[in-house]
Amino acid sequence: MSRLTVAQALVRFLAAQYTERDGVRHRLIAATWGVFGHGNVAGIGQALVEYAEEMPYHQGRNEQAMVHAAVGYARQSNRLSAHAVTTSIGPGATNLVTGAALATINRLPVLLLPGDGFATRPADPVLQQLEVPYAGEVSVNDCLRPVSKYFDRITRPEALIPAALAAVRVLADPVDTGAVTLALPQDVQAEAYDWPEEFLAERTWTVRRPRPDTTEVEAAVQEIRAARRPLIIAGGGVRYSGAEDALRTLAERTRIPVATTQAGKGVLPYDHDCETGGIGHTGSSTANALARASDLVIGVGTRYTDFTTASGTLFPEGVRFLNLNITAFDAHKQAALPLVADAREGLTALTEALGDHRRERDGWTSSKRDWQERVDDAYAVPDEDVRPTQPQVLGVLDTLVTEDDILINAAGSLPGDLHKLWRARSTDQYHVEYGYSCMGYEIPAAIGVALAAPGRPVWALVGDGTYLMNPTEIVTAVQEGLPIKIVILQNHGYASIGGLSESVGGERYGTAYRFRDPEGRFTGAPLPVDLAANAASLGMRVLTARTVRDLREALADARTSTVPTCVYTETETADTVSGAPPAQAWWDVPVAETSTRPSAVKAREEYDRHVTARRRHL
Repeated sequence: MSRLTVAQALVRFLAAQYTERDGVRHRLIAATWGVFGHGNVAGIGQALVEYAEEMPYHQGRNEQAMVHAAVGYARQSNRLSAHAVTTSIGPGATNLVTGAALATINRLPVLLLPGDGFATRPADPVLQQLEVPYAGEVSVNDCLRPVSKYFDRITRPEALIPAALAAVRVLADPVDTGAVTLALPQDVQAEAYDWPEEFLAERTWTVRRPRPDTTEVEAAVQEIRAARRPLIIAGGGVRYSGAEDALRTLAERTRIPVATTQAGKGVLPYDHDCETGGIGHTGSSTANALARASDLVIGVGTRYTDFTTASGTLFPEGVRFLNLNITAFDAHKQAALPLVADAREGLTALTEALGDHRRERDGWTSSKRDWQERVDDAYAVPDEDVRPTQPQVLGVLDTLVTEDDILINAAGSLPGDLHKLWRARSTDQYHVEYGYSCMGYEIPAAIGVALAAPGRPVWALVGDGTYLMNPTEIVTAVQEGLPIKIVILQNHGYASIGGLSESVGGERYGTAYRFRDPEGRFTGAPLPVDLAANAASLGMRVLTARTVRDLREALADARTSTVPTCVYTETETADTVSGAPPAQAWWDVPVAETSTRPSAVKAREEYDRHVTARRRHL
């Protein structure tokens, strides 16, 4: 027996947990992030001091951002290793909710350890306690229940043992993983207990690779053999399984083209013969044309979000679906023939069972060449001495990176441009969080990625709107000595939502950063906001690029910099110069059914035209 506080026992327990897959072990909780206050400073905070050698600690500035950093680390680690996040009670705890939702939606493991009130209730209420007259046991931490894959409140020391084991089981489970929350009342954290040595001993959790059922493989092979125009849609599950080689082998042997979701982009390099580009609303014309003509869609590790399916309008009547997914819930989507298995194991089984099956479908390669020419046009720089467009920024970066570089983005117009245009060179170069598309994710995620991939250039690409949401972790990058690179694209407002607003009759209302006149109307003058100075004030080295020529030099400088470096540039709008190709498929954003404004009336007519193409595949 070891007599320790609950917090000390939890830290020691977490430090002894490992995952193992394919014979390789990984530490499950590699570090703990924390902002301390009452509710965790005397419990978890003291325990982290007690066992500083066993459990590394990272100091964050914002609780939501700490979760984003942990998620970035987990994604870069292919879900085999994760971080914990500890907070005080009250606002510190509720700040976790957005990050927890992002983690769970993207199926990425993170352990949340929010402080909670007093289990023994010596004073009631205590500072920051939510009083619920009909339920005395409810606290603000219950906000985390719907966004957690596992939730428990540890009201007695001995309750930690089953709760901690259950929490780790979920974190290491490729089917159930996501945010896991252990709410820790502050008095219980500090309470001592005699812990069995077995609880504190080193423990390894095997990350399963379930093989497919033989009957399901046989049915899948029949579908593929019968198909004349099959298309593979590869999602993030390919990457998390490490199934890239298995996908490449299947595609090359069968000549089935492969389109990719945001999470799957990069599982085949952009120049692979079978890679056709992104799928759906932000995809390529090549992939979407194949989708519209397909008779069998083979989804591998994808959730079929509305961006992927173009809100149910992309695939033709009569198309069949075959879904390979480790999660039965996703495998049955679109009324598909399910193949429930680990992606690598399922792809390998299909390849072996198909044998020499091969269907020549080279007619789409000319379409791929046409799309690449459109990418070249968007990247082209006729004049190096003018402000760059957003696609030109990507084009300049494209000329500088190698397969070592990692690009991170989540929100705004950049995810669409990246999905259409970016030429992914390695399986983990493209890191766009599009399950939750959370503004403010990029900078803290870059920190997590840099911790998981030391020595590699890590780029956080952000617009001005996203930057203003969550710049504070720049201080953390400076403190940790992590040479992340931040590219700030200044377009004086929410460009993505502004464009969407215009298309749906909202007339770009409230989407630009502009002065108001005395009557309350927005004027044309931009606000005198200096984001470059702001980044510099937080400790970053800042390079300002006023022209494409400046940008090329600044990006090259930043790439080799050994300190956190920001490249700031004001972009030209697509209204005056060529930008990225427009959306290649529809996306459902309901428009006002009645209005007196002509823009909304016209937008509704366009909406009604598109919505008639929606199909429910049964």
